[in-house]
Amino acid sequence: MKYVLMKSRDIRENLATEQYLMNNKEFNEPLVLFYIEGPCIIVGRNQNTLEEINHEYVEKNNIVVTRRFSGGGAVYQDLGNLCFSFVVNSDDNNFGDFKSFVQPIVDALKKMGAESAEVSGRNDILVDGKKFSGNAMYTKNGKTFSHGTLSYDVDLDVLTDALKVNADKIQSKGIKSIRSRVTNLKSHLLPEYQNLTIEEFRNILLLKLFGKDSLEEIKDNEYIITPEDQKHITELEDKYYKNWDWVYGKSPKFTVNQRKHFDMGTIDVRFNIENGLIQEAKIYGDFFGSQDASEISEALKDTKFDTADIKKVLDQFNLDEYFKGIDSAEILKLMTP
Repeated sequence: MKYVLMKSRDIRENLATEQYLMNNKEFNEPLVLFYIEGPCIIVGRNQNTLEEINHEYVEKNNIVVTRRFSGGGAVYQDLGNLCFSFVVNSDDNNFGDFKSFVQPIVDALKKMGAESAEVSGRNDILVDGKKFSGNAMYTKNGKTFSHGTLSYDVDLDVLTDALKVNADKIQSKGIKSIRSRVTNLKSHLLPEYQNLTIEEFRNILLLKLFGKDSLEEIKDNEYIITPEDQKHITELEDKYYKNWDWVYGKSPKFTVNQRKHFDMGTIDVRFNIENGLIQEAKIYGDFFGSQDASEISEALKDTKFDTADIKKVLDQFNLDEYFKGIDSAEILKLMTP
């Protein structure tokens, strides 16, 4: 078995690295990747990104949002989480067989004291009945990767706030996440494993997988990313994981209905969105204005459903002429994610 310890702490670069290694390198043996990243949300391939995140909270707290190629639900990660990925040659039988893929991780964690760790449902790992790992899978051109999270010491309060969204606000046919009771793994391990850095936890887990006592013993199994590799990884990162069209525009069709009462009247905004663009906009309400709000509705068509792009459209208008006495910043907030 070969392994890669990613140096990046950016989920977008790490996902691009995983994709590149799967599609462009032949190891003739299983490959295991470990990666760690700062605060981020990764939505599944078939999900509506905005339906999964608390957009205002995410922006305020500089949480990176991206989309992965594998299915499954949205996950929050921070520097208290360790990701792992197994890359293997695929066959007709192993896709969807999460238990076989994650069993080596479960066995290693049992050796560290998490005796009750078990694969549960379609793709979760539980300890004492609580979820600490979600897993997803992707296959292409004869290769499959199965990747998952390991919440060692994640800020669960941030997780709850970042993934919370008003169900009445956005309606779509995207695959929705199922919110589960979650826990951190550290308190379920033996005392000597409860105060590790995330890198120390990664290294110990890696050694358990190999059945060795030191990294020196397995150094010949490590694959080091080359400068040539990195060039192609950066291209993938820009093409997909940092690309608004991939992260938001790939969301299924959805509608947005946002309504708020102000002292000077109520504004009811309704958008139909496809490929991340506003296809139809309607503005209703009992507000007053000397100009017709349908002019703004028309101008919003084909605009990205994104705060910066909607602001550019609204900045073309004197909003007080359309919504008399209502603060323009509040109008922008109402019309954006």
